[in-house]
Amino acid sequence: MALLVQKYGGTSVGTVERIRHVAEKIRAARRAGNEVVVVVSAMAGETNRLVALAHEISEMPDDREKDVLLASGEQVSIALLSLALKEVGQPARSFLGHQVRIETDNAYGKARIRNIDSTKIVQSLQAGEVVVVAGFQGVDEDDNITTLGRGGSDTSAVALAAFLNAEACEIYTDVEGVFTTDPGICQNAKKLARISYDEMIELASSGAKVLEIRSVEFAKKFSVPVHVRSTFAEVEGTWLVKEDESMDDVLVSGVSYDKNEAKITLVRVPDRPGLAAQIFGPIADAHIVVDMIIQNASEDGTTDLTFTVSKTDHKKALSIVEQTLPALKAKGVRVDTDIAKVSVVGVGMRTHAGVAAKMFEVLAREGINIEMISTSEIKISVVIDAKYTELAVRVLHDAFIGKQGNV
Repeated sequence: MALLVQKYGGTSVGTVERIRHVAEKIRAARRAGNEVVVVVSAMAGETNRLVALAHEISEMPDDREKDVLLASGEQVSIALLSLALKEVGQPARSFLGHQVRIETDNAYGKARIRNIDSTKIVQSLQAGEVVVVAGFQGVDEDDNITTLGRGGSDTSAVALAAFLNAEACEIYTDVEGVFTTDPGICQNAKKLARISYDEMIELASSGAKVLEIRSVEFAKKFSVPVHVRSTFAEVEGTWLVKEDESMDDVLVSGVSYDKNEAKITLVRVPDRPGLAAQIFGPIADAHIVVDMIIQNASEDGTTDLTFTVSKTDHKKALSIVEQTLPALKAKGVRVDTDIAKVSVVGVGMRTHAGVAAKMFEVLAREGINIEMISTSEIKISVVIDAKYTELAVRVLHDAFIGKQGNV
């Protein structure tokens, strides 16, 4: 008997009818002889509604209380799905994050999983029940409710699959798999049959919404086979797998974009040792992730230092920076939220030259100015004006993938 972990996102459980449809899929997996643990997100739109309520009360809500609020969305969906399973004759039991004891650190809103106590899950499976676990949430060592951030249910599911040594983790969503780019922007986007963990990590960190980056990191660390597939179509999706030699033949596997970034620039800061530590130390202490950094030194001994963070965190980051301005003796700070990051990703870059040059040439032909550049072994990212996002994605996809045929 194989153990499967299945995760259903908000659109998959967005209505009562869809919850009933999911219950039928789970029953089918159970009747096929599998033990099944299910991770469920809040119903579509519910988390956004709760966030809006918090911001009606406070412009910058207390992080702890906001997590208490947001975690309530999954409680509704796991209860409804468990009820639906029982209605079709399948015994089921729901658990919240603190009941299963998904232990995290105390970084509210973006907590990281430290440990999972699988005792109750195993007991429930041995009783013949489908276990339905609330995604996105956990509890810290002081029993405070925590949430894992946007897409955190993916992380919950893969982490459970790792801790339970599951046969596979199936991520059910409203798309049929991982595509070479957003099909809503590029009609030539192709579904990938498989993709390496490293490529998926880079795509996720660059804005691809199919999987949350920490879920892929978990999958890679524990070698969890992950199958991304549609809730609404009985077709094979995309498998996340270990890299093999054949993947090097494909130069670029995907083009991604992220409009959820803000650029902060400190203007004319005296260039001296320890500058970066003074700026980024307090930002790190606030659990704010910095993405790209660029520093331009001038002849007068000052420097402009620019970095990007998520739009969600940019106000908090700006507040921290403004508090350090007197000590830094900076002339000022600028913020730009009208930017986008566009990236090309592929393990083939390790063995092929000229990807960056081609990328810059393609963007230049369209009159798209590059504001920042960042590279890794298998990714090149640029920051551009947000209004050019869709154009940049299409022309880069056409240049690197459009004529490759099936991938």
